Amino acid sequence: MSKVLLKQKLSILPESPGCYIYKDAAGEILYIGKSKNLKKRVKSYFTKTQTGKTARLVHYIEDLELILTDSEKEALLLEMSLIMKYQPPYNILLKDEVHYSYIKITNEENPRLEVTREIKKDGAAYFGPYVSKYSAEKTKELLQKIYPLCHCSGKKGRPCFYYHLGMCIGPCAREVSPEEYQAQIERIKRFFHAGHLAIRRELEERRDLATSEWQFERAQEVQEWIAALDQVMEKQKVVIKDRDDRDVIDFVYDDGSLSIQIFFVRNGAIVGRFAQILEQVEEINDGTVEAYIQSFYEHPNHLLPKELLVGARVDARKLADELGVKVKTPKRGEKRAVLQLVEENARSALLAHFKMLDYGLEVGK
Repeated sequence: MSKVLLKQKLSILPESPGCYIYKDAAGEILYIGKSKNLKKRVKSYFTKTQTGKTARLVHYIEDLELILTDSEKEALLLEMSLIMKYQPPYNILLKDEVHYSYIKITNEENPRLEVTREIKKDGAAYFGPYVSKYSAEKTKELLQKIYPLCHCSGKKGRPCFYYHLGMCIGPCAREVSPEEYQAQIERIKRFFHAGHLAIRRELEERRDLATSEWQFERAQEVQEWIAALDQVMEKQKVVIKDRDDRDVIDFVYDDGSLSIQIFFVRNGAIVGRFAQILEQVEEINDGTVEAYIQSFYEHPNHLLPKELLVGARVDARKLADELGVKVKTPKRGEKRAVLQLVEENARSALLAHFKMLDYGLEVGK
């Protein structure tokens, strides 16, 4: 689009709330913003003297797209959703590129365990995240030995190889009822929901029973499962003793930049994090952070746990109403300590960002 057509668009801007999307000559999205008055906000980019990164943004703008909303709040939610989806370079300065893996119990006649990086609305149960796909695969392999589900095509006939190894529940060899599958699935869910110690005790009982019955090969096999379970758990440093699954979220805001961090705590241990810095954030007292968090969990590959721990400046009640989960702000103890760790990481990331600017290393320069 030529600058002439862009100028025509700028001449007919509505005085309405909504989002504005700036694009370059190739149609790529450069920046997404929101305003309660689109005409006033968008024109300010082209009528005021701009400096630094904003000046470079204006230089590359060749097209403009508007999305009108009914209110400023709706515009804010839409803005965060679009930023999360498109990751425009002039909005996003730092983003963790870690791709997390999840363990999935499929929703089918003969359910099975799978490792995936994509969460779908398919009725399946998902557990994670796992920073390492290797860790997810090792956990899945362990579960297939202890609590096997289907590990074959599921067609009845000759028993599959995994059935002989004890890693398939056996629809290939016999009738497996939905009740039997469900009981096995509940055992697997218990494993993910802080049941590691109870499962270890159960395995020890299996081992001791096999030993007392002189089934030494079986006892050795179960002992190997116990060792595998210990190996899965040993790299996870427990920071919250109740071992519930939760995400811990806090942010630091300074000079128009918002640094936000989300730590994933599973079975009481920190297993990963998501970190991001948003540029040109005008203010944070209008629900920006809450809208960002809401948009984060609307992403199909971001699993919403049963509880969130958030910093004192986040509206916990508002988030709880929007997301339908428990949202708390701990005042003391180990949960507060983890929240402080998240805040410190957000502050450290923002300081590193400002140092990059001092050295002239900002994005787009």
